[in-house]
Amino acid sequence: MTKPIIFTNHLANAKSPYLIQHAHNPVDWFPWGEEAFTKARNENKPIFLSIGYSTCHWCHVMAHESFENDEIAAIMNKYFVCIKVDREERPDVDKVYMTYVQMATGSGGWPMSVWLTPDLKPFVGGTYFPPDDRYGRPGFKNVLQQIADAWKNDRDGIIAAGNSVVAKLREVTKVASSNETEIDRSTLDTTYTNIKSTYDPQEGGFGGAPKFPQPGKPNFMLRYYSRQSKQDALDMTLFTLRKMANGGMYDHLGGGFHRYSVDDRWHVPHFEKMLYDQGQLACTYMDAYQITSDPFFADVARGILDYVRRDMTGDQGQFYSAEDADSARPENPAEHAEGAFYAWEYAETARALSAEQASLFNYIYDVKQDGNVRSDPYKEFVNKNVLIAVNTSAEAATHFNKSVEEVEASLTQARQQLFEIRSKRPRPHLDDKTITAWNGLMISGFARAYQLLEDEADINAARAAANFIKTNLYDEQRLSLLRHYRKGSSDIDGYADDYAFLIQGLLDLYEACFDQSYLEWALALQQKQNDLFWDKESGGYFSTTGSDETILLRMKESYDGAEPSPNSVSLLNLLRLSQMTDNADYKKQAEQLLQAFSSTLQRAPNAMPQMMVAFNYYLDKPMQIIIAGDPAAQDTRAMLHEIHKHFIPNKILLLADGAEGQTNMAEQLEFMRDLKRIEGKATAYICEDFACKLPVNNLKELAKMLNRHDPKGMESSPIP
Repeated sequence: MTKPIIFTNHLANAKSPYLIQHAHNPVDWFPWGEEAFTKARNENKPIFLSIGYSTCHWCHVMAHESFENDEIAAIMNKYFVCIKVDREERPDVDKVYMTYVQMATGSGGWPMSVWLTPDLKPFVGGTYFPPDDRYGRPGFKNVLQQIADAWKNDRDGIIAAGNSVVAKLREVTKVASSNETEIDRSTLDTTYTNIKSTYDPQEGGFGGAPKFPQPGKPNFMLRYYSRQSKQDALDMTLFTLRKMANGGMYDHLGGGFHRYSVDDRWHVPHFEKMLYDQGQLACTYMDAYQITSDPFFADVARGILDYVRRDMTGDQGQFYSAEDADSARPENPAEHAEGAFYAWEYAETARALSAEQASLFNYIYDVKQDGNVRSDPYKEFVNKNVLIAVNTSAEAATHFNKSVEEVEASLTQARQQLFEIRSKRPRPHLDDKTITAWNGLMISGFARAYQLLEDEADINAARAAANFIKTNLYDEQRLSLLRHYRKGSSDIDGYADDYAFLIQGLLDLYEACFDQSYLEWALALQQKQNDLFWDKESGGYFSTTGSDETILLRMKESYDGAEPSPNSVSLLNLLRLSQMTDNADYKKQAEQLLQAFSSTLQRAPNAMPQMMVAFNYYLDKPMQIIIAGDPAAQDTRAMLHEIHKHFIPNKILLLADGAEGQTNMAEQLEFMRDLKRIEGKATAYICEDFACKLPVNNLKELAKMLNRHDPKGMESSPIP
């Protein structure tokens, strides 16, 4: 019996896992590039552009329903030139057409479906289309036919509409800066008020369902609390972080966060696990731990980091991009479903655990015989339970007449047993791309954790990832970055976020281990970022270099959403570098960047919370803390331990090692030349504007000085 012929399209040689997933669709897909564009022009056909990523649930649904359908594929191949884009690989393409879809429809998401003229101008757009009319959405087959008919009958009108769309896009994406627009300390108050107005006091979070982590908002609120001693800013944030970590958003068995919750309880997520979430949230939970000393927050961060090291790290220390929402059902491996790897039936926990263990586990994690998912419109979780911590260990101790210690011991054992059983299930697909930007965010997460938790495995993970990027994604001759690596380096140059996020990671890494090579590399990358992306006329960073003529718009990102804006991260990078090197040009550039976004910040600062984090830093004279000592010596480690107990976000941390590192630093920071240990002990110098107070080599005196800048210590040590 002969095997059926499997169609192979132009994606067969791609490196992107997302493109490879579609290489054998009956659709004649092309990657983004001149071959497809030439075909569209020569055949005078519109382009159908589909953008997604390999771990996206609804991308899989549309692929299965439409792109694997021979009848629909025939329509696509007859009337259109079809292009597939991995939005993680080509964020420049994604951002242009996502802006159009959001403008045209009022919402966006993936899979993104856009129809373009042969010269790449959009004229129809949307996200997921079912194959036939349903869910209140038009069927993809009908949409294709209608657009094909319109192109045949009114081509000139469509081309004119495309031209008009691009003109409108240029208008709406232009960042309006004004020398007359001033932002001052009151903008912090406005940001706080706006964010507070969206707060959900019952379930936590800022905004309704679907609920995203949006790390920029808790990051801002914690810093606003630090500056203003505003207790409710802290309370709202800690409550939100607890609710997120107790919900199904968090993987209670394996650690790490899923992408977002579809409901307002943080219960049922879309089950993708994205690296950018893990890196940012590790930092946010470390901030909460630093402020509260509550081990709950450290444990959540620890769970994130253990998950990334176990499941998302390559053999050379590189961090992978994501894990899929979907996987094969354990009871029927031929069938894939969202969350199949993570959800549990009541009978499964009963079989895996003793009766006593199961009763306690089910009480805490809301495991029910008929399942615990309240809303299941697509019948994905019939009789299934998505673990959510609805009761505490203390409540369970009371309920079962046990000690808290007994409850915790039983839970730890139960989670381990279920984790081992779950590990035998078919795993979700792993997108093993290494994206420079997201690795930068994760390097920050590991570096920040090392400062507080002092686990050598964390600093080793951060260093290994940085070294991988330098070896595989950095051109020493051009001093430039590449976007990603998978089975070899890509030929796609880095974007502004690759530079900004990696620079941030390197600065955090330097402040964690004091290896000066990371600071020097950050400085080189900052100069290259300025050369490639800086807007010399209006200030701020473009996302792209502008050298690719197929990208219709050279955009400046401002919105801090699931990922922060490269401009927000760059603002803080510039301010930190100005303090670390005494380079006034960096501060001047930071002020120009602020001015470039001043109108946006004045109008909607809550849309840019991470930039407001940087603005909060800008308003102060940052504390410069320099430790004179041997970084490996116990007395130096003790000083660093004391420093990291205090939440003082507007600071920099430097080391005067009395050796080559200090000599090199003194070339830029003259005042460091004479800083030395007193009486042979590690000594702290606390400075502002490079003017230092009397040095201290006593931990109690150091703590007293730091308390004056830490909201936890202000009541006992008020600032005179």
